[in-house]
Amino acid sequence: MSKEIAVEKEPDDVKAERMAKFQMQEQRLRKTMDKVKHKIAIISGKGGVGKSTVTANLAVAFAREGYEGKVGVLDADIHGPCIPKILGVQGERLPVGPSGIFPVTGPIDIKIISMAFLLQSEEVPVIWRGPLKMTAIRQFLTDIQWGNLEYLFIDLPPGTGDEPLSVMQLLPELDGVVIVTIPSDVSQLVVKKAITFARHLNVPIIGVIENMSGFICPNCGTKTDIFSSGGVDKISDELRVPVLGKIPLDPKICKNSDLGVPFIVNSPNSDSTKAFMEIVARIEDVLKEKEGND
Repeated sequence: MSKEIAVEKEPDDVKAERMAKFQMQEQRLRKTMDKVKHKIAIISGKGGVGKSTVTANLAVAFAREGYEGKVGVLDADIHGPCIPKILGVQGERLPVGPSGIFPVTGPIDIKIISMAFLLQSEEVPVIWRGPLKMTAIRQFLTDIQWGNLEYLFIDLPPGTGDEPLSVMQLLPELDGVVIVTIPSDVSQLVVKKAITFARHLNVPIIGVIENMSGFICPNCGTKTDIFSSGGVDKISDELRVPVLGKIPLDPKICKNSDLGVPFIVNSPNSDSTKAFMEIVARIEDVLKEKEGND
């Protein structure tokens, strides 16, 4: 005996209203993001690799390379935002004007958006599921008056969950992702997942950065590989992804981040700063080549 299954159908007027609202949101998103020339997401397979520190210092490096006032950072780590701390704007609130809500201005006129600016205190946790997080990220991209930017760096939380997926879906025009790892075997294992994730979503991979790539003694100049070595080169050969650079481990990076002072500003002559600037040049080369092919 066959059984009929009752399926509740969405009324036509409700469906039409929902679709109209979605189209308006998409139009607003496109209008805002069309003013941003390059959009780059910074991802990692796991936590503890210094991804946010790399993001913040890359933004500062680009701002210093002739893009002052034209660089933005979206801290898309809803649960653990730390970009404001690293860039020295912790405790700030989003400016509001007649034309809308504006990013907080950080060093070298960098535009910054973070969930941290919306919390009452540092101790308040964000206890949200996926849909709420995607809504927040959409609003950060759509409703904030970013203005005309050359570069928008999006700092994503570790892994391949809600926030990275939301950004990839909301910004199909991403220039690509930069993947941050460290030389440990565990990190090399999970960075492969990040590479596969990006490829599965058809997002270009700009390259991989190996952070904490050996410790260079400030007294004798000897390099010590604390987390082993050679892992990122193996991944590059195996998965055919370019290595953008290797940033040596420097205690001043952590100290400066805790103080809210960009490392590359405070230590312009260090080996780590030189590595950052070489990475900037390589990213620019990749984007120029991409523009030439387009």
